[in-house]
Amino acid sequence: MKKALSRKNLWEMAPQPIKTAVGSMLGLVGIERLFGRLYREQRRLLRAADRWTAEEARQWQTQRIREIGQLAAGTPFYRKQFAEAGFDPSAVRQPEDLRSLPFIDKDVLRANLDDMCVIPPTSRGVDYVSTGGSSGQPLRFYIGPERSQIEYAHLVASWERCGFDLRIPQAVFRGQIVAPDANGFRHQYDPLLRKHYYSNFHMSEANMAAYLDHVATIGPCFLQAYPSAAAILAGFIRRSGRAAPRNIRGILAESENVYPEDRRLCEEVFGTRYFSCYGHSEKLVLGVECEHSSDYHIWPTYGYCELIRADGSVIDVSGERGEIVGTGFINRIVPFIRYRTGDFAEHVGERCEKCGRQQMILRSVEGRGSRGSLVGADGQFISNTAINVHDDTFEGVVEYQFAQSAPGVAEIRVVPCRPLTEKDRNRILTRMNDRLQGQVRLTLAVCEAVQQTERGKKPRIIQTIGAA
Repeated sequence: MKKALSRKNLWEMAPQPIKTAVGSMLGLVGIERLFGRLYREQRRLLRAADRWTAEEARQWQTQRIREIGQLAAGTPFYRKQFAEAGFDPSAVRQPEDLRSLPFIDKDVLRANLDDMCVIPPTSRGVDYVSTGGSSGQPLRFYIGPERSQIEYAHLVASWERCGFDLRIPQAVFRGQIVAPDANGFRHQYDPLLRKHYYSNFHMSEANMAAYLDHVATIGPCFLQAYPSAAAILAGFIRRSGRAAPRNIRGILAESENVYPEDRRLCEEVFGTRYFSCYGHSEKLVLGVECEHSSDYHIWPTYGYCELIRADGSVIDVSGERGEIVGTGFINRIVPFIRYRTGDFAEHVGERCEKCGRQQMILRSVEGRGSRGSLVGADGQFISNTAINVHDDTFEGVVEYQFAQSAPGVAEIRVVPCRPLTEKDRNRILTRMNDRLQGQVRLTLAVCEAVQQTERGKKPRIIQTIGAA
């Protein structure tokens, strides 16, 4: 992958001994200063934007849409698209003016990427990046390195809602490749970012015990993890009867679907708030939970978010579910305008009665691409909430995953923590088949590990219907 010579990329490429040697000294300079001017400017913007009125947010977004549209108009792809739609970005007077444009999606990006670039992709200061490919087909595109400062400013501002600040370390289980030390312990420390990395590719019971023992020694910290990794740790703690580390002040769970039973388990075991953000690699929409609920408030400074029905009409009433569509403000190399994310959510409103923020509010966000949901015999997608369980169905199971390659049938793959009896197997199959009400007939397979992506994510559903 092409990498720009940015501060972030250079730091990530630095060997661990270099990070260890110079990281602590650099930290003395002040982390906000090291992150750069753009980061500090974004932090000031976000402190103001968090309390904008709806009209202030609309005015700011209108200006950004006008700017990103004028940038895009210089590219062959968007010049043609704008002409066909009769769209003049300089004439945008409100965010809703975007509705005259057609949607784009991953297939459009793949077919037209070079014609969507504002500058030649070989230019200095351009990164060539990839999504995680949890749908089976990674998306590759170009973006500028400044997005790291903008995004991290948004994340820190979001995490502050549950008590985080940059002086507090993080225990991270998010897919980093962590080499073992001489004793086989997989841990690395970034003294600049104050992040302790552990390998969620190696989550044996012995390793999890060692990870948790080490986390308990690093002082007050936040657990930053994929939701699946946090749930596996919590399940191990409950199953083993050990005490959870009491220095964990909160759980920052991101980058996967959040299941209610996993949230409940983690909060009960760790005794702290489970806090989630919604975002994606394309960097178009960022939602962060409210301090007072698990509803997502959409940052108006990150991108413009729409929720659409199957026919493309925009949802603006509470209680309806639709697909999330984003127009990004961060990527100035390849503009994403009205991009269909393949993620779905319920529209809640435009003002939170609990915190007073006047921002778009979404609930029950989940990835629901064709490989992210079970498919019934009649071809209909089955919501992930249909397979959520809140009882002892999976007693004796460390983790589980659904695998489906044909409509109407699927396999539950379970990783047991003890030998499963016939009674255990029957309980799992009977209860889950009852939940699915005949839409999908399940079989059960015992395995040593569930399938994970290259980045260490463990999707609840592996769906390959129609895959080559």
